[in-house]
Amino acid sequence: MKERKIVCARDVMTAGYLEMDGLSTVADALREILASRKWVVIVNKRHDHDAHGIVVLADVAKKVLARDQAPARVNLYEIMTKPLISLPPNMDVRYCARLYQRFGLSVAPVMEDEQVIGVVSYNDLVLKGLYRELDREPD
Repeated sequence: MKERKIVCARDVMTAGYLEMDGLSTVADALREILASRKWVVIVNKRHDHDAHGIVVLADVAKKVLARDQAPARVNLYEIMTKPLISLPPNMDVRYCARLYQRFGLSVAPVMEDEQVIGVVSYNDLVLKGLYRELDREPD
C-alpha cells in the first residue's frame, strides 16, 4: 500500500488578503478590494494583547447591505469576526475542510508566529489540495 503524501495548508494558501485597521470604513475596504481583487480583509491587532479580526464579503452583504447601512459610516471593527479561527501552516487540508464545516467557515488565515502568512478558502482546498492528490494517483 502506497503512503499518501500530506497536502498542508501552506501548500494551498494564497496571498489573497488585505490587511487593514479596524477603524477603516467598509467603503475604504471595498475600494481596496476592488483595486486589488483580494476578497478577504484581515483586521490588524491594535496592541500585543489583542486578536486579529476578519471581514469577508458575506459580512458586508449581511451586516451592511442587508441592513441598509451606509458603507462610509460603518467601520470594519463593527462587522468583523474576532477572534478569528486560523490554521497552522502544517495542518492537513482534510482537517482544514472538517474545521470549516464544523464552524461554518468559508476562508481562514494561515498563521505562523502570530503573523498571517496567507489565507485558504474552500476553493483552495478543493482545487489545489484535492487536485494534488489526484495528480499523484496511479493511472
